[in-house]
Amino acid sequence: MLPKEAREALGLAPGDTFAFAIRGDDVRVIRAPSDGCDPFACFTEWASAADRAGYADL
Repeated sequence: MLPKEAREALGLAPGDTFAFAIRGDDVRVIRAPSDGCDPFACFTEWASAADRAGYADL
């Protein structure tokens, strides 16, 4: 969880995502790009009926 001040500075609302940009020993918190794609829905290689049944209880 990010501190309130960081969320406000990034303009993050509940449900928004953020990422860490790491270069050497410099770490920055950035607003994650919103491409409209659910990250799990984009992985079609795990979208078969067998996969849905296998992961249904997780």
